[in-house]
Amino acid sequence: MSDVFSTIKSIGIVPVIKLENPKDSLLLGKALVEGGLLAAEVTFRTKSAAESIALLKKEFPSLATGAGTVLTIEQAEAAIAAGASYIVTPGFNPRIVDFCLAKGMPVMPGINSPSQVEQGLERGLKLLKFFPAEVSGGVKMLKALHGPYAEVSFVPTGGIDASNVESYLQLPYVAAIGGSWMVKEDLIASGNYQKITSLCAEAVTLVRRVRGPKLA
Repeated sequence: MSDVFSTIKSIGIVPVIKLENPKDSLLLGKALVEGGLLAAEVTFRTKSAAESIALLKKEFPSLATGAGTVLTIEQAEAAIAAGASYIVTPGFNPRIVDFCLAKGMPVMPGINSPSQVEQGLERGLKLLKFFPAEVSGGVKMLKALHGPYAEVSFVPTGGIDASNVESYLQLPYVAAIGGSWMVKEDLIASGNYQKITSLCAEAVTLVRRVRGPKLA
């Protein structure tokens, strides 16, 4: 497991972030750090993703900042150029995965089936995103996947919030959770960074309660 993925595992929760305005990344990064949640996955669902990643990397080097929802080689190239520490894809796109591996870029492809897990294992990947988690069977599906693939760890994302996150965190083969409940778009749009800091702190407390004081 790469160093950045080991860091993410120690943190336990990765905020999945959509930023329309790169300038918001600075206030958001401050809120994350003050809340003690030292991870960020900035999704390429907006045109500002690469610029936002670059700003976060420059101003908040303690954040494990990655690029999410990477759908094309071009986006992967932009993420690498912006200084992203890792790349996350929603599905298993062999071209993107192989491109990242060739570049030495840590990559976490999305899977929700045994066949996709095996594609990852063929490439030496043992940390995979489980997406969309809840509609793909949630905790029950993860338990089923763990049986034949005991060496694989997962980062479930999709449909997870404060109401069900604990059931995922209790699984020893769940490295971390991906979620957006602490960085909702409306909170960012309204500039309610105090609330974001509070939600991040609550998430950190939850992880520590379930897993012990292992956060970086």
